[in-house]
Amino acid sequence: MPAPQDVELGEYKETYDGEDTEREALLSGPSVMDERQAQSPPKAKPLTFCSPSKPRFGFRHIIFAFFGGGLACLFAQYTICGRDCFGSGSVSSASNAMSHDQVAPPYVGSTERHHFPPASPTNAFPSLFPTDIGYAGATPTGAEPALVATAPSYPLHTGAAQLVQPPSISKSGPKKGGYNLFKLWGNLSPWYSIEKGRFGVDSGPEAPDTCRITGLHLLHRHGARYPTAYASYGGPANFSSRLHNAAAGWNASGDLDFMNEWTYKLGEEVLTPFGRQQLYDLGVSTRMKYGFLLQNFTEKNTIPVFRTESQHRMLQSALNFAVGFFDLPLEKKYQQSILIEANGFNSTLSPYMTCPNSGIASKASRSLPYVNQWASIYLQDAHARLAPQLHGYDLSIEDIYTLQQLCAYETVALGYSKFCELFTEDEWEGFNYLLDLMFWYDCAFGSPLARAHGTGFVQELVARLTHTPIETHNSTTNATLNDNPVTFPLGQSLYVDATHEVVVLYVITALNLTSFAASGPLPADHIPPNRPFRSAELAPFATNIQFQLLSCTSVPDPQIRVIINDGVAPLTGIKGCPEQRDGMCPVATFVDAQKELIQSTDWTHGCHGNWTVPPGTGWNTTTGDLPKL
Repeated sequence: MPAPQDVELGEYKETYDGEDTEREALLSGPSVMDERQAQSPPKAKPLTFCSPSKPRFGFRHIIFAFFGGGLACLFAQYTICGRDCFGSGSVSSASNAMSHDQVAPPYVGSTERHHFPPASPTNAFPSLFPTDIGYAGATPTGAEPALVATAPSYPLHTGAAQLVQPPSISKSGPKKGGYNLFKLWGNLSPWYSIEKGRFGVDSGPEAPDTCRITGLHLLHRHGARYPTAYASYGGPANFSSRLHNAAAGWNASGDLDFMNEWTYKLGEEVLTPFGRQQLYDLGVSTRMKYGFLLQNFTEKNTIPVFRTESQHRMLQSALNFAVGFFDLPLEKKYQQSILIEANGFNSTLSPYMTCPNSGIASKASRSLPYVNQWASIYLQDAHARLAPQLHGYDLSIEDIYTLQQLCAYETVALGYSKFCELFTEDEWEGFNYLLDLMFWYDCAFGSPLARAHGTGFVQELVARLTHTPIETHNSTTNATLNDNPVTFPLGQSLYVDATHEVVVLYVITALNLTSFAASGPLPADHIPPNRPFRSAELAPFATNIQFQLLSCTSVPDPQIRVIINDGVAPLTGIKGCPEQRDGMCPVATFVDAQKELIQSTDWTHGCHGNWTVPPGTGWNTTTGDLPKL
């Protein structure tokens, strides 16, 4: 093994491991790591459902596709209607009234892009439009808000103020008790406040009687985004491409008639406008509830350090949160640590990047058989109903599922989607459960790698709770950053980390919050009644976990609670934690239990070991653990 290499970070001296598979990221410019990466580029590895992908298309691809698509459209249009299409100075509206024995317009199913801002605007003169001209008027600030401590009730988050639901659901009315489509999209749902008692604790996120809040560790997901380039099942971009390739030979009728003029308008992976708003709003609400914790920084003459990752949607989510929490300008109010999300770089917020077994489908991706079986059941009626309405293109069960994906993605990107009207409430319940199956078996309690992936963040949480450095870096923790008291400070009253939904589920699993696994393994032939594991509740867009620290006069020791999207989670699955009415557990007890779980997690064997999982339902886990050695 090569000798560790020293790297200077200001006045602190750090070391890294010399192994390529354990490379660790620095935040500064070119470094020893950059040189080593250039000499030995990381090996590509196949993606799984739980591994966020890299963008597929570059600017050059888009330009070629644009001009190539234009020429193809002109040729197809000339083939269909001859010179009549081009003989007039105005565009005919005949295509809008075409009969269903004609083919769809040649542009249908193609990709539509609106590029803003322009690359070189002719009227841009930054020197004439400064952002600070002085004359600000009075600027004294008041006391910090402390809503969780002072208000008689807690403000609930309804989730989707800018989005529009369909006026009615196709073929059936809503069930008794109300209907909210936005809560039936699994991980594509906007986050919303979980009602009191839903997770089994009859308590709200406000400070319990006799208690005051002393600290907060917030872990949140990025906001609503466009689809990722990779999809293990379905995928709107893939479906749009297939339609586009068959554009001269299909047309739609009935409920699908709108598709005759539909174009694919979604981007790839970056935040949507609504996604940006989600994180801004989360920042505002966090400041309103926990702003008083900033006084601790003032007393210590320090500023907070928040963490995120280098992916575009991750960094933009963190910055939008910061704008909501701190207001502009951000300078001198906090420091943003940006961890590199790329193969070979250690980061607990993207742990799959240093876990080779994450990229091996036979080991890490277990959900596909369950997904295929369930889709063939819950979409059987929808397929029989919709497939005959698309002429010249054979809609598969997977395509029907993709139409449901388009509803969710178009809504969070464009505000409304016509695809939402195509399905019944039962079919939306089925869609929601399909996503539960994906996440259960690939990223949570049913995945053999979930605990190994989540243990690094748990190690960091224990270090922060105990105000002691990480003892041993034997998982995805980053020694270069974690051992530096500037980039990984201890003793703060407020921490904020941004990550992906899969990592949130890894952490929930690694913490041993077993109440969410009570009904697992999840079956693929029916929806279990009152199941506790719901991806729409645990891992929606902008999902957030509050690790709330409290000091209470009714109990002698400092306490901790875990609050997921405003729902208090029971900690009874954590060794030694009592069944307490407000979901509290002594911090020392919580820490001891997590240390024991960390010791029992073999990250090296999980991520680098030669192990296999029997196919199908022959083997299952409900704790996110590997098969026993």
